[in-house]
Amino acid sequence: MVHTSPEALQEAIQKVSRSLEDRMAELLSVPERSSSTVISMNKTSKQDGETSHVRGADTVLEAMRYSALSGGKRLRPFLTACSASLFGVSWEAAIETAVAIEFIHTYSLIHDDLPAMDNDDLRRGKPTLHKAYGEAAAILAGDGMLTYAFQILASPKIHSDAAVRCDLINALATASGCWGMVGGQMMDLEAENVTLSVDEIIRLQRLKTGELFAVSCEAGGILGKAPGMMRNLLRAYALDMGLAFQITDDLLDVEGTRTETGKNVNKDKIAGKATLVSVMGVERAREHSQRLIEQAISHLSVFDKKADNLRALAEFVISRKV
Repeated sequence: MVHTSPEALQEAIQKVSRSLEDRMAELLSVPERSSSTVISMNKTSKQDGETSHVRGADTVLEAMRYSALSGGKRLRPFLTACSASLFGVSWEAAIETAVAIEFIHTYSLIHDDLPAMDNDDLRRGKPTLHKAYGEAAAILAGDGMLTYAFQILASPKIHSDAAVRCDLINALATASGCWGMVGGQMMDLEAENVTLSVDEIIRLQRLKTGELFAVSCEAGGILGKAPGMMRNLLRAYALDMGLAFQITDDLLDVEGTRTETGKNVNKDKIAGKATLVSVMGVERAREHSQRLIEQAISHLSVFDKKADNLRALAEFVISRKV
């Protein structure tokens, strides 16, 4: 039984979101520059009194802020904060790690929206980054988010033990690379107008969405030097919840509106993409997502009531409207 009320869950998510966005704003406002830098990164003048229009890092950071600070559900950072609390990890280390993971997620959205991929013009109720800043700036902003994430994880602010930092870096790189999110994105593109089995769709969605959920939840265990068994339970919870999350996304694509979701709908049908909803039908897919949530919650029994926020989150992801 879940003892966290929906109101308490939203309050907890908002607390994480506020800390996350404050830290992201700080990191994206002032670039770290070595005193040994040979080439100045400051604005220069072409001639006396004439300001250069070549802004370089400032332009990229502005584009990164546009996407990173535009809101969102912040579920992955919340997973990290919740799992970190299970093992007594400091709030600061949890938020710093959550920022790195959210940077990876944001980069994936920026690139996903590009014309060469999903070709979307709306994200979170705003023009997508390439519509606002151009394709080149969007590509570079995504690259900037990706690389900044690993710079953050390499810092002693994350953990005093370099082995823990390396474990985190390896886990996130695996989850977001060609054996994880990027591989899933490639499968998604190749699957347009192709008939896939249920098992193939589940594998695609596990890679594209599930692996980043899993590492977000496992991150707290890595920071807390938790036993492998506990880390695996957190991963199992997040993978089941992540698939239920994706099914809900696909249901919203079929049943939702552009106003409600803040993004275009019926995209999968237009693109000819196979989803569990298109293969199983709306009602069977909805029932399957409910079973996945029940299974996800069952993985948390070892953590007792300390994991109530994770249990409540699992129930929230299949009841949401955005």
